[in-house]
Amino acid sequence: MKKKLGFSHLFLVIAVMAGILLPFCHWHFLKAEESKVAGLAIVTIALLSTSLIPEYLTALIFFLIAILFDLAPAGTVFSGFSSTAFWLIFGGMIVGVAISETGLGERVARKLANHLEGNYLKLIAGTTLLGVFLIFIMPSAIGRIVLLVPITLELSKHFGFQDGSNGKTGLILASTLGTYIPAFSILPSNVPNMILAGLAENQWKISFLYGDYFLLHFPFMGLAKVVIIILVINWLYPDIPVVNNSHSKAQPRKPILRNEKILIFALVIMLILWVTDFLHHISPAWVALGGGIFLMLPGIGIISNSSFATKINYGSLFFIAGVIGLGGIINSSGLGTTIGKLLISFLPLNPQSPFVNYASISTASTLTGLLTTLPGVPAVMTPLSPELVKITGFSLRTVLMQQVVGFSTVILPYEAPPIVIALYLANEKTGRVLKPLILIAIISILVLLPLNFCWWKFLGRF
Repeated sequence: MKKKLGFSHLFLVIAVMAGILLPFCHWHFLKAEESKVAGLAIVTIALLSTSLIPEYLTALIFFLIAILFDLAPAGTVFSGFSSTAFWLIFGGMIVGVAISETGLGERVARKLANHLEGNYLKLIAGTTLLGVFLIFIMPSAIGRIVLLVPITLELSKHFGFQDGSNGKTGLILASTLGTYIPAFSILPSNVPNMILAGLAENQWKISFLYGDYFLLHFPFMGLAKVVIIILVINWLYPDIPVVNNSHSKAQPRKPILRNEKILIFALVIMLILWVTDFLHHISPAWVALGGGIFLMLPGIGIISNSSFATKINYGSLFFIAGVIGLGGIINSSGLGTTIGKLLISFLPLNPQSPFVNYASISTASTLTGLLTTLPGVPAVMTPLSPELVKITGFSLRTVLMQQVVGFSTVILPYEAPPIVIALYLANEKTGRVLKPLILIAIISILVLLPLNFCWWKFLGRF
């Protein structure tokens, strides 16, 4: 049977046509090079959003077009392969395979299940809060994902959720969104936060304190979003947990085997290094890669040659490299800054309307993330901050902090590499996270954004 053409197909056709025609149109606000990059970005984002072809194939098409049409130097186009995010993911995948193959994930899942048995809402809430807990002890979002996904998969099996079931999807999204979205409200726990802090320090000599940042953002951009994540997932992906008898609490305890002991040792060392990165300054990527290499060494042999060849999702690595490369050529071409300035020119900014100013800047930050991905938002918005200060009358610190309100609202999965990585590690389609993200974004904009404004006003920021 032939598949019917749906909205996704129509949207993709329109986007591809727009991407092809854009470089031939003479826009007064876009340079010729920016028009070409914008055309490629439109096509790439449309392909990623519709998932009509595999994401890794979209990445390969992006690489080919960018190089053939000389849209950026090869070092920029392929910058994703040299990024620490790429190698953190790769090392994390190796660790994930080890957690599954040794049975350690199943053991930890059984322990957790003893505290989460009951109704489905309790299970989703507990899994989400586990992700939130890790935010406070582990600074790397991708590192948290690497640890959580294998355990969540085993937890899913324990409660009888099969591949493709609402229950499995719900648990993966609970742990992923729970450890990623609220982390925007905790200073060292997400990449965009740290990029913003670094740029503010470098350009304006403004330092963000952990406590002040936490007080400003956590009540509504953190804690309230945790509640929304739990309720949205419970509503969109309802299921009924059924405990597998073979995993019941009555089952006798199995002794911890050699491979599990070695893996526990490696994970403890990795976790210590991740938590103390402010002391030794070793990137979480090299910690993850080092841990993965250790687990494959002769004599350790936790991961066999066949497992390395067949159980690592190499397609996701190409996809991540493509997303990072796309952000790289957008920023290097100047397109991100041009679009940011264009957005601001359309904003109804007025010194007499603090709420309108607050909502406008936050929304501009959110929309910029659709183009540059979330780590690119501070790079685009921060240089524009002095102009926003003049127009709105806000302090520079307040304008900078409004970026967090914006980039903590994720609309599409490709904006946030850790979310995509989690879906790949769990073998979930990216479309499964689309509805929750959009619904959470709508609630955030319509409900949390005004409440957060009132909170900031109470704190004397306006």
